[in-house]
Amino acid sequence: MISKHISYKEGIHSNTALRRNIDNTPSDEQLDNMELIAEKIFEPLRVYVNGPIKINSFFRSAELNTAIGGSKTSQHCKGQAMDIDDTFGRATNAEMYHFIKEHLDFDQMIWEFGDDDNPNWVHVSYVSPEKNRKKCLKAYKEDGKTRYKII
Repeated sequence: MISKHISYKEGIHSNTALRRNIDNTPSDEQLDNMELIAEKIFEPLRVYVNGPIKINSFFRSAELNTAIGGSKTSQHCKGQAMDIDDTFGRATNAEMYHFIKEHLDFDQMIWEFGDDDNPNWVHVSYVSPEKNRKKCLKAYKEDGKTRYKII
């Protein structure tokens, strides 16, 4: 278990990795980072929503990250980021975003696409109390490319 409510299998799951036979096994350091973000972000958020939260993406090996077209500097590759979604209907993505912003320490959070009322999902990362930037961005498409603006 990575945390009380995140299994190791869930933390490393990727349909792309399974389909392409990509090894998505974290190192000990990456696993430590996964445990830290689970403790500092996921578990307090789960208490707030009072139920399960869908993790769309957590750890990504470098090979997997390349295969899905992820950023070369993605914190997912360090085990420091997760993408969460309101699949279970306990709280909207916007409510989870605002709870994290107002109540938890984090490095970076991205309102991923969607509209002004609700993102399609929330990307959140955690490094350490000393290095967290509390940086908030909004992802949007422009000329077919993903762009980010500070919010």
